[in-house]
Formats: sequence, structure tokens, C-alpha cells
Amino acid sequence: MDKRSKIILGLFLAVLIGIIVTEIVRPKPLNWRPSYTSSDKIPFGCYILFNELPNLFPGQKIYTTSESLYNSLVDRDTTSASSYILINDFLDLDKQETNKLLQYVQDGNDTFIAASNFGTYLADTLNIEVETQYSIKEDTVHVYLTNNSFPKQRYPLNRGVYNTHFSSVDTLNTTVLGYISFNSEQEPLLSGSNEKTKGSNFVKVKFGKGHFYLNTTPQAFTNYYMLKGNKDYVAYALSYLKDMDLYWDNYKKSGRIVIDSPMRFILNQISLKWAYYLGMAGLLIFIIFKAKREQRIIPVITPLENSSIEFAKTVGGLYYEHRDFTDLIVKKINFFLEQIRSNYHLNTEAINEKTARDLASRSGKPLSDVKDLLDMIVHLKNKKHHSEQDVIQLNKKLNQFKK
Repeated sequence: MDKRSKIILGLFLAVLIGIIVTEIVRPKPLNWRPSYTSSDKIPFGCYILFNELPNLFPGQKIYTTSESLYNSLVDRDTTSASSYILINDFLDLDKQETNKLLQYVQDGNDTFIAASNFGTYLADTLNIEVETQYSIKEDTVHVYLTNNSFPKQRYPLNRGVYNTHFSSVDTLNTTVLGYISFNSEQEPLLSGSNEKTKGSNFVKVKFGKGHFYLNTTPQAFTNYYMLKGNKDYVAYALSYLKDMDLYWDNYKKSGRIVIDSPMRFILNQISLKWAYYLGMAGLLIFIIFKAKREQRIIPVITPLENSSIEFAKTVGGLYYEHRDFTDLIVKKINFFLEQIRSNYHLNTEAINEKTARDLASRSGKPLSDVKDLLDMIVHLKNKKHHSEQDVIQLNKKLNQFKK
């Protein structure tokens, strides 16, 4: 190798090493995705809250559940009363889970839920409705509590939070515990203040022998806002729960890591795991001793392939590989809106209350289901970053509408 080639090779290696070192030492961008898991230390995780639970509930047993809500409530100790905490950006319980949770509270237990949406079944049973006011920019909102035993303090939320509040509640069984507002004053809004600037975001709903504590601002319970000085709001909000054993739900989370490998169940069962290993060892021995070909290979006639199916699989695999959930959601929303314009002859340029009523009357679908779907579409269109859970929720709503 001549001198010139050595110089070029040395420069190339120096540049390559520089790039590698730069990638290693450069700070990672802050992850603002919603997670709400007990192990995530990102801004919208719940690591701090989970580790502060022993201080908030001294002397009480705290259980972490990483399986479905139904299984957790079935396997719990029914001889003693307890409280169940669910915190996530969206809470979508199926009918079976909802009935189990309702029975749990009716028997004298309490449930604390912080979410911007409580699911159709639970909301219908408790006779509540939630409304979110979206804006072009992230406005600072304030939350505060109504209990006179707590300090008269407003807690600002200035990132990742919209004005989500209860638009309708069952006044016979519901007590308002806190409000959310756009008011910029330092003192809490009084009962005579402008109602357009505030709405109830924290309520207590009596159900049977127990209570539901519902909060529409789950972001207030995350690491970011607890470190920003809002830890007292969290402590006061959770203080309504009695001194009972506590269940922390770590399953209904946007940031939960889902292992969808078909081998997961097999490797988690001792008998199946050893059967799998023995089967693989036997197959290997068979291949070693029977590898010699005993007859002429019979030619395989390949059937005609359905190229449309392969194309769909390829496109689906591409989206799954790149994890571009935002682009996928945009395409699904645009395709759905085009169907509305083509099939029901509706103008989708502005989605509002009239659009929901017209679509419900022309499609024959319940108005509440249509509102939920359009509200989710508006929410996702205004959301900058999307998760896999957003795609699943949107797809579920769209399939439910098309049935």
C-alpha cells in the first residue's frame, strides 16, 4: 500500500471514529411520549409517584398489578377492603372489565382514576361526560382543589395538557373536588367567577358502598409536574383514599412494553418449555442422521400468488418496521373522512356538533358513538406525536363504526 492510500485510509478511519464518538457522547433528546408506567423516568412517566406511595400511605400494603384489570380483581384478597389506582392518558375498559370494576367498588372499595377519557361503558354507568377544549398552542391551565382543609393554591400545567373537564355529571351521586381553568389570577376561581374559564376536573362519585375518584388531568401525576412543584396537588388528591391496601395498575398504560412473541407463553410454562427444548433437540438429531437424500426430489409447482395480499403485507410490514404511527393515523383519518364525504355527502372540512348529528342520522349509528369517534379524530389530528396505542384505539373505533 502506497503512502497516499495510507493517508486516505487514515482520514476515513478518523472520520468514522469521530462520527461514532459523537453519536455516543451527544445527549439523547428528551422523550415526551405519554407512558404513566411505574418504571419510566421520562417526563410523562409515573416513577416518582409510584415510589412515593409508601410515604403517602404509610403502613399500607401496596401491590403492583401487571395483568389485566379483570384478572387482578378476581385474584385479590376479598376479605379486606382496598383501593385501586389507574392512571393513563386514555382508559378503555371493555364491558367485562367495567362490570368487574363496578362490582369491586359496589362492595365497599374505592377506585382512583386519572385519565382524559374513561371509556364508554364506565362513563355511561356513572352518567358522566368529558369534554376537551383543544387550542392551537399549548396554553397554561391551572388546577386546584375545593376542600377548605387544603391550601388555596393553584397548580399550573403548561405542557402536554388540554382543558379536559366534566361536561355532565350525576348531581345526585357526584361531589366536585377540584377544577381546571384558564384564569391567570393567582387565587382560585370563586363560585361567582366566569364559568367559561373553568370546569370540574376532579369528582367523587358514590357507587354502592364505595366511591370512584375521577380526575381528567392525568398529566398532573407524572414525573414532570411533580418535580415542577405540583407534588402537593397529587398528595391532596390521593388523600381522599382511605387507609387501605392499595393496588397500582401497571397494565393499562400507554408506555407498557408488550411482548407479542408466540413463544412467550411456552417459555413461561416449565413443562412446555422442556417439551420445546426436547423437541428441538430431537429434530436436530433427526436432521443429523437423516440428512442423506433417499429419493429424487419431487418438483414443487408453485401456485399463483395473490399479489394484492403480498402488497398489503409489504406495506403493513413497512409501517411496522418504521413505527411511523403518526403517518399511519393521518392516512387512516383521511381515508375515513373521504368515505364520509363519498357515502354520506357530508362536508368534513370542519368537524363539529352538527357534523356528528348529521353523520349519526345518515349512518344510523348512535350519536354518542359518533361523537366519541369524531372527538378522537380531532384529538389525534391536533396531537403532534402518536403511539401504537393511539393506532389501536383509532382502528377499534373505526371498525366499530363500520359494523
